[in-house]
Amino acid sequence: MKSKKLITAIAGLGIVALALTGCTDSGSGDGETAASGDKPYVAIVSKGFQHQFWQAVKQGAEQAAEEFDVTITFEGPDTEADVDQQIQMLQTALDKGPDAIGFAALDSQAADPLLQQAKDANIPVVAFDSGVDSDIPVTTASTDNKAAAAEAAKQMADLIGHEGKVALVVHDQTSVTGVDRRDGFVEYMEKNEPKIEIVDTQYGGGDQAKSADLAKAIIAANPDLKGIYGSNEGSAIGVVQAVTELDMDGKLTVVGFDSGKAQIDAIKDGLMAGAITQNPVGIGYETVKAAVAAINGEKLPKTIDTGFFWYDKSNIDSDEIKAVIYE
Repeated sequence: MKSKKLITAIAGLGIVALALTGCTDSGSGDGETAASGDKPYVAIVSKGFQHQFWQAVKQGAEQAAEEFDVTITFEGPDTEADVDQQIQMLQTALDKGPDAIGFAALDSQAADPLLQQAKDANIPVVAFDSGVDSDIPVTTASTDNKAAAAEAAKQMADLIGHEGKVALVVHDQTSVTGVDRRDGFVEYMEKNEPKIEIVDTQYGGGDQAKSADLAKAIIAANPDLKGIYGSNEGSAIGVVQAVTELDMDGKLTVVGFDSGKAQIDAIKDGLMAGAITQNPVGIGYETVKAAVAAINGEKLPKTIDTGFFWYDKSNIDSDEIKAVIYE
């Protein structure tokens, strides 16, 4: 992987433009042109475009595509709840006959028949961000989400004094990412924090407004609640929105996952205690790099760990954290 500073600098140049592009092809006028060009073609199907996280992943993929001289397309559904739309995108990608596919599954079981179709056609699949509950992907480029969620739980426990009630607002219960970010948090608390009680877990599909409504309902049902953990960008900002609207700033500890301008601002403003950040540009970069290796017949490790960090007010301006957060 390129240095974190280089990758992040490149991400910064393109992040505003990416917000305007939506579900577009990269490096080609359309999918047919991409599939029939002289360069190897990698079709990437993400989980969405609504969060800055996916824009940063796309930027990393584009950097690797340029470096390794391949053509990519990068698309994702309107929201992370649109499983059917993502499956249709995966089918369309397969129909173009790519040399490899990068795939972040919203629902591993729903995707399985198409992954088998890719295998039968000798099209290597690189899973990214969210692992796929299948042996078909040649590798997975992702954060160790269970370990990262356990770190979020550890930080939450420290922040609330190792006792009290907490709750979770999770983006989904069908993707490997959603399950691991829930289970890593819950299992850490059950194993290490006997005085902390998890009173509720709700699923907001990564939608900020829905997550805010769920957080409000949790708070109403548990007036003595001490903290809420949001498992992705939309979930965490939804929780912050709920806390702000209920005038509970400083009364409830919010811990998040992912970064992006809204969470960075919330931490700097004291509305969120801290969050786990991944390395989204690195995830995109490693996905394309692995796809190129697979096309060339190279052996790949089962997983490519792209790393994670805890960030809060104390280290948000450090060089280490600046290299992996994105605005």
